[in-house]
Amino acid sequence: MTGQDAGRQAKQQDAEGAGAGDASSGGTSAGRGQARRETLTLGSRPLDAPGSPVSSQQAGRIASGRATWHRRASKPVTYWIVALFVVLMTHRWIPESIWLMVHMVTLGLITNSIFIWSQHFTEALLKHRLPDSARPAQLVRIYTLNISMILLMLSIVFNLYPLTILGSLGVGAVVAWHGLALLIQLKAALPARFNSTVKYYIAASWLLPLGATFGAILAHDGLNASWHGRLLLAHETVNILGFVGLTVVGTLMTLWPTMLRTKMLPSAVADSLRALGVMCAGLAVTVGGALAGLNLLAGAGLILYAAGLLLVAVLLIRTCRQKKPVEFATMSVAAGFTWFFLGTLFTAYLVFTSPFDALPLRSMTPVLVVGFLVQVLLGAMSYLLPARMGGGPKAVRQANREFNRFAAGRVLMVNLCLAIFALPVSLTGSLVRTLVSLVGAFTLFAFVPLMLRGVKKSVAVRKEMIQARARGEAPKPDPEAITPAPLPHLRHALIGALAVIVAVTAGVAADPASVGLNFSRGATSTGTGQTTTISVEATSDMRFTPDSVEVPLGNRLIIEVTNTDTANAHDLTFANGTSTGRIDPGATKTVDAGIITSALDGWCSVVGHRAMGMTFTVTTTGTLESGHQHGQGASGTSADGAAGTGALLQGTDIDLQGEVSENFEARSPVLEPVETGEVVDGKTVHRQTLEVNELQREIAPGVALDAWTFGEDYMGPTLHGKVGDIFEITLINNGSMGHSVDFHAGTVSPDEVMRTIAPGESLVYRFEAVASGIWLYHCATAPMSVHMSAGMFGAVVIDPPDLPEVDREFLLVQNDVYLTETGTADAQAGGGDLTSISPEGIAAGTPSLTLFNGHATQYLENPLTATTGERVRIWVLAAGPSGGTSFHVVGSQFDTVYKEGGYLLDKGMDAFGKTGGASQALDLSPAQGGFVEMTFAEPGTYVFVNHDFAQAERGAKGLIEVTD
Repeated sequence: MTGQDAGRQAKQQDAEGAGAGDASSGGTSAGRGQARRETLTLGSRPLDAPGSPVSSQQAGRIASGRATWHRRASKPVTYWIVALFVVLMTHRWIPESIWLMVHMVTLGLITNSIFIWSQHFTEALLKHRLPDSARPAQLVRIYTLNISMILLMLSIVFNLYPLTILGSLGVGAVVAWHGLALLIQLKAALPARFNSTVKYYIAASWLLPLGATFGAILAHDGLNASWHGRLLLAHETVNILGFVGLTVVGTLMTLWPTMLRTKMLPSAVADSLRALGVMCAGLAVTVGGALAGLNLLAGAGLILYAAGLLLVAVLLIRTCRQKKPVEFATMSVAAGFTWFFLGTLFTAYLVFTSPFDALPLRSMTPVLVVGFLVQVLLGAMSYLLPARMGGGPKAVRQANREFNRFAAGRVLMVNLCLAIFALPVSLTGSLVRTLVSLVGAFTLFAFVPLMLRGVKKSVAVRKEMIQARARGEAPKPDPEAITPAPLPHLRHALIGALAVIVAVTAGVAADPASVGLNFSRGATSTGTGQTTTISVEATSDMRFTPDSVEVPLGNRLIIEVTNTDTANAHDLTFANGTSTGRIDPGATKTVDAGIITSALDGWCSVVGHRAMGMTFTVTTTGTLESGHQHGQGASGTSADGAAGTGALLQGTDIDLQGEVSENFEARSPVLEPVETGEVVDGKTVHRQTLEVNELQREIAPGVALDAWTFGEDYMGPTLHGKVGDIFEITLINNGSMGHSVDFHAGTVSPDEVMRTIAPGESLVYRFEAVASGIWLYHCATAPMSVHMSAGMFGAVVIDPPDLPEVDREFLLVQNDVYLTETGTADAQAGGGDLTSISPEGIAAGTPSLTLFNGHATQYLENPLTATTGERVRIWVLAAGPSGGTSFHVVGSQFDTVYKEGGYLLDKGMDAFGKTGGASQALDLSPAQGGFVEMTFAEPGTYVFVNHDFAQAERGAKGLIEVTD
């Protein structure tokens, strides 16, 4: 018996069920015809009695099969596809978006599909169709599963760990319930040849609760790097290789020959059972090795699992020899299974070669999720949906025609894009990766409109057949039933390949510098013909270990660099232009430094890392024979590896009299009132999300900066509260390197909340404001001076108790910035020259600009305003990173001065009760703050400045317009 035979028997049972319903209805011939029309279901053929009247609405309702349980059960899959597309288009603004998209595929699409189709195949293969009374329980399981999924995803996005546990338990429990239901059906059915497939389903379903438990533990912030890597491997092994992998392999045993429309091999059942045993053993060994922290054991388990997949692959290939895959469904499934096998092998390689605390499993995510899961799902659905909709051969052919549109081109485009995306970014460049990911994503989502077209065509054909039979007309011959139209696969494949080539070419042309093809400069011969190869580690203390090497003169030098820093990306760049490219935490890359003929300097080109001592030196030993001398050219890279000059941009070279760009919007200097937060246990809780971004922002007329920001602006948002308030800050790192945050307003242990988090990670920083004042917050990742100068700072204002109300209240945060030109124009912030932070400038201590609230001239263009007689309070914070301030308002005196938590003057009274005094300046060192109050007796334009006039002339000044 073939898989096709099993499908035919299932359809026969459908028809028999419909017939039984007709017989029980009794009545006239017309009544029996009406009963038959109403009991036709999705998947049965239109058997309406000739001559019976059928309206267009009745025919449409019967043909569409909207009331069938398959249609109701599959609704969540459609919703998840739409939701996935929305998240994909808006992921930049969604916390934990990568995790969310991965689990929308694995849970939303894959798990729902497994629920529906494992039930379908269980009934078909066991020849044991459940009664309609059993369908509500199945729907309850499906919708309970989806509610649990939604709770789980919301808990991760909003960092609600108790909800994470609840959602994980819900998903695991419902899937286990599904497995129990399948077991009950297996026990109740007569022995069947293909019950081994059902055993696959049951084993897979009972694995997921274990994987969900691992996932819930992974979501806890307290795991160290080693346990995180071990649990992550166990989690992905159980869920992807176990739950999904076993289900797919078990289904393909019967579905693959059915999709190819050929006979099943006689040894298929025995081979699949053998493969099931090997794969289950591999899963157990891998999980055991991961939990025990034994790389060799875990890797061996993956190899054993791959051996089981190889048995299945041989079975699939032997089946293909009988009939080649020529439709989208079979080509997509074949491609997906290939990625599954290769992904398992490469994961084993990673486990063998990487410690658990630096296991780079993220690199396998696109391979397993897109390459395997999505392609197998879309391929299977492209076959199952037309077949399950039924309506006879003509309806199935019409639906298949839509599902097979541009089949070879779509499969080739997806797999080419995935292969390019999986390459190291140093080879492709970020823009190429972005473009091919978009091309691949839109190609995959083309399934949705094609599916809708297929359903529409199938319903139309079935509707026409129902009406024709009701009129007593004989079926019209279908020419395609005799001679199917051949599909132009070669032409479609060439078009698809050309589309990918265009995307890659566009990416390289738009950003050639990002392509990691590096060439040695000045090496013109083979030297000694010998090669010196060494291994180097880039460590978390900003050092290369070792940091030097001696190379025989004329040897080629190859260096293998491993980034053992768990938070920051590094690279190794040499003065001759060769580079590893950016190395993610835990990854290893190799640089060919060329033929060494003289001393050569190297460094990490990530901004600020070289200034902290991350340098490497190549020295030579020995001499070359005559005629073998080689020169090495110098590179034009800057000291930090940027494309600029490396020289400090002087303040005198910046035209502060120029015009700001049209796109620039001045930051409001007004200190907004304390917001009403949620009251929990009698305390007000203020919640704020700080997203780390890398943006270009204007900081002076004609000058933009490659800024690192908390949020969307240079200088983070201001937090305002009262003593005793709770602040709950969620830090999300959307950048390309490690970042952190340090709130001076809290008294907490820095070990956990101030730790550096890697790109894509997040943490929650919770503190209580126990004292009043204006407090600095800033990135605490080394080198802090670079991170702060790049824009990663802000203010927390905690009002002193019984602080009097005033007519006007402003906030000014001063910082100094040290710039180097990049030699390129700003593309985001409205024009002008693009600059970057100069670590050498910071070390020299001479700022390029000194800013108030992130811009040098914004309050000359947009002055503060007041009215004569009004009391004006100005909060001032010296953010540094190096310079302080002497804040002065020209033409006014301060009768109230509050500095670092206490009053120096309070409406003219000093700390000793003496009156009659006033202040002319508020002196603040870096990270100090306070406020001053004054009233203006006369209208006019008053200037506020840092009375260190060198700083004022670099931008630390603004205007106050006072009117009557």
